[in-house]
Amino acid sequence: MPSLRAVLPLATLLATALAAPAGAQSLMDLAREFPGTDFSRSEIPFEEIQFDGARRDSIPPIHDPVFAPVDDIQDVTDMGELEPVISVSFDGVARAYPLRLMLWHEIVNDRIGDQPFVVTYCPLCNSGLVFDRRLGDRELTFGNTGRIRHFDMVMYDHQTESWWQQFGGRALIGELTGQTLKLLPARLEALRTFRDRHSDGEVLIPADPFLRPYGSSPYAGMEGRVPSRSAFPYDLPESLRMFDYVVVVGDSAWPLDRIVEEGRIEEGGVVLEATTTRNSLHDRRNIARGREISDVRVTSVEAPDTELPYDVTFAFAFSAFVPEGEWRLGPR
Repeated sequence: MPSLRAVLPLATLLATALAAPAGAQSLMDLAREFPGTDFSRSEIPFEEIQFDGARRDSIPPIHDPVFAPVDDIQDVTDMGELEPVISVSFDGVARAYPLRLMLWHEIVNDRIGDQPFVVTYCPLCNSGLVFDRRLGDRELTFGNTGRIRHFDMVMYDHQTESWWQQFGGRALIGELTGQTLKLLPARLEALRTFRDRHSDGEVLIPADPFLRPYGSSPYAGMEGRVPSRSAFPYDLPESLRMFDYVVVVGDSAWPLDRIVEEGRIEEGGVVLEATTTRNSLHDRRNIARGREISDVRVTSVEAPDTELPYDVTFAFAFSAFVPEGEWRLGPR
């Protein structure tokens, strides 16, 4: 069964997500579900973990991904040309992970050559990040605890059952508490843009096309909403709303609207450029009909050909997870 947050109307979803912190679940209950987790080690209060009814891997991660050539993708799915994908490229192999699948699975464990990585996406805060699955001499694989913190997915690794925040890739609870995964460069872009850049690329397709209503978003209408301060108690600059898109690089965040308006921004050692457009996942129920929003490219000032890891997320998430971060709202 899909989790509550993947099927409930948005208003009900937000109320439900806040209704039951993990503190309402006893550690004995959690230990039964996660017998390998060392709950004596934690760097956060347990009451920050929210429980919305989903449980361990009830949002099923993908461990054996199936791909189709990008040129053939419309022959095997009804995917739109501007639908959003998270894309990576290693060792001359390029792969795209459509958000139409990611919103139902949230985690894909994959490998290209000698590079093991995990593709992650949390639709509640629109955070899509790719991490190296190696930590020291360990190679980790990831699942979904079913819990959220600050409306962001909490993952776990199979090897130690430590709990990890998707935003930032830091271990919160368990043996690996305090460890951080290495963030890898990836793009959030339209399928068509990915094809134009990688004509021989591969696109993730569902192993079972009828497992979920792929192509349909339960998060329609999320953009533009003004949630209550009690539900979203995060401090933002006056010019931003909770669900405004921002581009996060390290400890800095740029409003997406500013990047689009200026076209190109060079600040803080990075260059941010508005490029092509893609459909929004949070506008209409049919993702392929969602409004068009801008893609961005993020590179280093010192190495213009080097693409940097970044995240396009909602403003509240940056405030929640990088409270001392820098808001780059305009020219100084």
